[in-house]
Amino acid sequence: MKRYATLTALALLAAAPATAQDFDWKGRIAIGKWLEVKGVNGAVRASAATGGEAQVTARKVAGDRGEPEDVEIRVVEHEDGVTICAVYPTPPRARRENTCEAGEHWSSSNQDNDVRVHFTVRVPAGVKFRGTTVNGEMEAEGLAADAVVSTVNGSVRVSTTGFAEAHTVNGSIHATMGRADWSDEADFRTVNGSIELTFEAELHAELRAETVNGDIESDWPVTVHGRFGPKRVTGTIGRGGRVLHLETVNGDITLKKSS
Repeated sequence: MKRYATLTALALLAAAPATAQDFDWKGRIAIGKWLEVKGVNGAVRASAATGGEAQVTARKVAGDRGEPEDVEIRVVEHEDGVTICAVYPTPPRARRENTCEAGEHWSSSNQDNDVRVHFTVRVPAGVKFRGTTVNGEMEAEGLAADAVVSTVNGSVRVSTTGFAEAHTVNGSIHATMGRADWSDEADFRTVNGSIELTFEAELHAELRAETVNGDIESDWPVTVHGRFGPKRVTGTIGRGGRVLHLETVNGDITLKKSS
């Protein structure tokens, strides 16, 4: 059964008026489990923790059409780890109530509420990280486990000794991966922005890279399949095997070896 721990600004108002809108959570998460942070308006910035304890803090900033105390920070503990969400008031005509759920599926309609919630995250070594926001930058750097990060309007930066995936729509992606032994597909996608992906390990993959307005460059030798073109490359790197998918519309694609 899921356990819910909720912290609202009103609960702290009398005790700490200067930080009434702040949120601070600390806890231990088993190695191999997930720490998820889900926002709507605001940046998410994750980095490595100095010890074995995870930490998530949030700062609420008032907008023109919403009050910080109306946005709830909710913590959900589950068998796969811990999920922390910024939960906005459910709009009157929404089909679903806004919730905080583990995994990729959750309801987070904010309609015209423009309160920003900025998350700062410390991730212990061995704990996997999933970060999601809509309007804001996404950073997850210096991590020591798998990381899957996304935004819609903002750039993405991710670096980890593990596996990584990154998605945005309006922004560039800069990613560094320590692992190159993933199964299935590694996916990096944007629309308006460049993609720069660096591997620290020997790379063997089936490359699928495509841009419309930009160039494709690779430090890794690629055996091209079919016709060669500057905007679309399908080919094999090393011994091939797993799929590496890189796609943008307006931007360059650069595949790099770590120096």
